[in-house]
Amino acid sequence: MDALKQSPAPRRAVGRRFLPPERPLSMVPSRLDRTADAGRAPSRSTPASTLRRLVIFLGTALLTLAGGYGMYDVVKVGGVTVLEALLLGLFLVLLAWVAFSFMSALAGFFVLLMRGTPGLPVEASGPLPDVTARTAMLMPTYNEDPHHLMARLRAMYESVEATGSGEKFDWFLLSDTTDPDIWICEEMTFIRLRQAISADRLYYRHRSDNTARKSGNIADWVRRFGAAYDHMIVLDADSLMEGDTIVRLVKAMESHPAAALIQSQPVIVNARTLFSRLQQFSGRVYGPIIAAGNAWWHGGDSNYWGHNAIIRLRAFAADAGLPELNGRKPFGGHILSHDFVEAALMRRSGWAIYMAPSLRGSFEEVPPSVLDFAARDRRWCQGNLQHLAVVPARRLHWVSRLHLLTGIGSYLTAPLWLLFLVLGLLISLQAHFIRPEYFPKGFSLFPSWPQQDPVLAAWVFAATMGLLILPKLLAYLALISSRDERVGFAGSPRVLAGVLCETILAALIAPCMMIFQTRSVVEILLGRDAGWQVQRRSDGQLARGEIYRKLAGPTLCGLILSLSAYAVSLPLLLWMSPVVLGLLLSIPLGLITSSRLKAPGVFATPETNSPPAVVLRANELAASKPTELAGALQQLRRDPELLAAHLGSLAVASPRKLGPVQVPLATARAKVEQCENFEDATTWLDKAELRAVLGDPTLLKRVLEMPPSSQM
Repeated sequence: MDALKQSPAPRRAVGRRFLPPERPLSMVPSRLDRTADAGRAPSRSTPASTLRRLVIFLGTALLTLAGGYGMYDVVKVGGVTVLEALLLGLFLVLLAWVAFSFMSALAGFFVLLMRGTPGLPVEASGPLPDVTARTAMLMPTYNEDPHHLMARLRAMYESVEATGSGEKFDWFLLSDTTDPDIWICEEMTFIRLRQAISADRLYYRHRSDNTARKSGNIADWVRRFGAAYDHMIVLDADSLMEGDTIVRLVKAMESHPAAALIQSQPVIVNARTLFSRLQQFSGRVYGPIIAAGNAWWHGGDSNYWGHNAIIRLRAFAADAGLPELNGRKPFGGHILSHDFVEAALMRRSGWAIYMAPSLRGSFEEVPPSVLDFAARDRRWCQGNLQHLAVVPARRLHWVSRLHLLTGIGSYLTAPLWLLFLVLGLLISLQAHFIRPEYFPKGFSLFPSWPQQDPVLAAWVFAATMGLLILPKLLAYLALISSRDERVGFAGSPRVLAGVLCETILAALIAPCMMIFQTRSVVEILLGRDAGWQVQRRSDGQLARGEIYRKLAGPTLCGLILSLSAYAVSLPLLLWMSPVVLGLLLSIPLGLITSSRLKAPGVFATPETNSPPAVVLRANELAASKPTELAGALQQLRRDPELLAAHLGSLAVASPRKLGPVQVPLATARAKVEQCENFEDATTWLDKAELRAVLGDPTLLKRVLEMPPSSQM
């Protein structure tokens, strides 16, 4: 307990090792109803980008009109009923959505086929450039596994040091962790990491109040340290980037002074379950033509995905401060999906936002199971629907509004697809069970026979499915046209087999995700807040009971749809089989796809066949024996160095807002008064109270000085 007897000055010195001197940079929330004078000329669209956008939207309109006309021919026979009119309207909306995605993918296909460079031209090969700017590497974390977190951080740090430009980068682990045991373990593993690599430019900061979550975490850092740096590269807790990629991003920012943000294209790595390998394969095969197509027509009006991107701090601090939305949650309050809005606000002030899909060496991970993916998707759904309040903001660039609307539409289309299926089923049930009126009221020479055109309906259905499936084929053709890609994937036949298997599995999983997203939208419209759950990044071995419980709903929906279709006719059931089969198999699919695979098989990618150096290093470090996650108080009591560092970090922590911790702190004090020994305190304090104790040096000292029970 010697650390408790140190004077405040040494404790403060220990804490200062966690953080550099503060260099505040002003950052205030932006206004959505008005804009300040940007003081710079806005970035204008070029004639080339205008022509490219015209191609995308004209193609979308033509495809939608052609499909809509075909669908009208199907439903107009015998007159268009109310249900058929609704069905036609939904079909037009959904077809426009599919056609828009298809046109972007088609553009990306031709860009890659012609060996073009979409987006910002970044030098992706050749000698590594020299950089002069100061860049901060920011890794926010929230209740993540400290051992794996430090492994990724160390791997990236070493990779940047190997470039020879390491002195230009400072590294910050920005913790919003609320679990007290993980908080103290973070500090302990951070101390050991600094000792292991002798890193003077590696810093740690824990926020006592995680207001506004990740966006608030970044904003807090900007206000305290932002003035010391030219740029920041924002990472996620599961991010990895190669040192060469990081240096080239900085050079690209230095070479393009009008750019506020350059977004890299992260590639999925470390997939181990069938579900995550499915995501890894599809992202690696189809992602390039999607990213190339978007970058081709977005130009300098691109978007931000929240991580693995470099941002000009001057632009971010001046223009990307997020407002708090009016109203109650889930639509009001702090913006969850902050990235789209931050990009739109900087673009509004005249800065350019670019993508650089040609630059490799940027990686991320994905949830290991359907249920984990759906849990994260629920939070994204709420964040994207919040953008309904941002879309009308004054002076946003129209492409930025389109990005926001696209994010909203990515979730609203799920209930629209479900409604489209239900309407089609209702029309079939109506035609089957309601007796037709062959001789309408009034004089008629001929009866009105019910007529159908199944051939035309089949053609419309096939054309729609073609727009969904053809981009997969185009992505495959673009991939095999590149020798490097063919070699990386271990041959064209293997990739083709993977595309076929992925298409089948994705088609079976899609109906289940449609039900989950529909439920999310309904819950949000009813006012239910999703909160911010911890993202699980394990191998996906879910408890069978959890799978049965959470996938019972989609299974029940599949049963209802299949019985309703069969009540009309067997052919209708067969026509709906792609949807009902995926729903009926939700539970088996959940069990199978969450299981770990020993080998990737047909879902192998270049990153699994020949893992990048930074991924190998991170995995090597993560495979070493982790620090045991002991109780926070027990760990501090037996480790004087850790205790001294923790107390010192409290002395320089961000200003503590007492509101959220007043009640836990008060109850913790009351419980400590009743404790007779140290074991009593560790047993009686709950997590919220323990967190309050860890943030209060006086109370923490009192608890740690309690005698053990054996001395009582």
